[in-house]
Amino acid sequence: MTTRDHRQQLSLLVKQLTWEADGVLSVLLVDPDGKPLPPWQPGAHVDVTLGNGLVRQYSLCSDPDDRCAYRVAVLREQDSRGGSVYVHDRLRPGDTVTVAEPLNNFEVRSAEKYLFIAGGIGITPLLPMVRATAESGADWRLLYGGRRRASMAFLDELNRYGSRVDVVAEDERGMLDLDSWLTEPTSGMLVYCCGPEGLITAVEQRCEAWPTGTLQVERFSPKPQPVPDADAERGFEVVCRRSGITVQVPPTCTIMETLRAAGIDVPSSCEEGICGTCETAVIDGVPDHRDSILSDAERAENTTMMICVGRSLSDRLVLDR
Repeated sequence: MTTRDHRQQLSLLVKQLTWEADGVLSVLLVDPDGKPLPPWQPGAHVDVTLGNGLVRQYSLCSDPDDRCAYRVAVLREQDSRGGSVYVHDRLRPGDTVTVAEPLNNFEVRSAEKYLFIAGGIGITPLLPMVRATAESGADWRLLYGGRRRASMAFLDELNRYGSRVDVVAEDERGMLDLDSWLTEPTSGMLVYCCGPEGLITAVEQRCEAWPTGTLQVERFSPKPQPVPDADAERGFEVVCRRSGITVQVPPTCTIMETLRAAGIDVPSSCEEGICGTCETAVIDGVPDHRDSILSDAERAENTTMMICVGRSLSDRLVLDR
């Protein structure tokens, strides 16, 4: 995984809004001067700064070969923190938003077979993956679950793939039959999953016996973590190699907050350990990983961490900042 300290900020025009399903609105973003947009690969997301100052991450669900536009899709959330309500109620064609160039924590690796599993709005990062995999000629299937068919986005686009796509509306067929697909490891297969936490957890449990690295997931909210004992939280020292600054991180502050207070510019977006914007290389020390991005293998390497949520197991951390 590559760290990204700074990404280009793009001022993009909202060209079109389209209803893709009940409660799901897609937004087509273009350069106001018609310039080509930065390239991206399936699985990438963009950070969008909305007019109310909120920054939200949305998966790109357009065609990576089309450099003329980015498309994202936004579900109107019942318990919105302001992002989806703004997009649905206030964003209109002709508006301008700031978009950070794409970042990819959900890259598609080469494999003989693929199983894509989507739940609800989790179809968005998988849609470009399906398109690319189909064009490559690889063997693949998509399991796509939702509460109602009318609430499931992009069904028309998926129709062209025929029986390779299994659309399971809960009110028609019940829940996705994960056991039929994930009981026994399948040689040469990679599994990609995105959706609500309940679905991701169920898939993770069924893939525990599969080879390490088989399952790749993307979350829209932080992975449930053990609640830290506030009394057990400890302070530690952070040395920033590039800036030459050393700080003491107290038990009540994050590394990111402490570095910012010391005048070090730290780009961020979600501040929940799910977007990867604040990813920082670790030069020395043992991080306490609390993000929802790094795999167990990547955590064990201790070469990078998300400083918005991660802490330290050692008394001293040396970071590439």
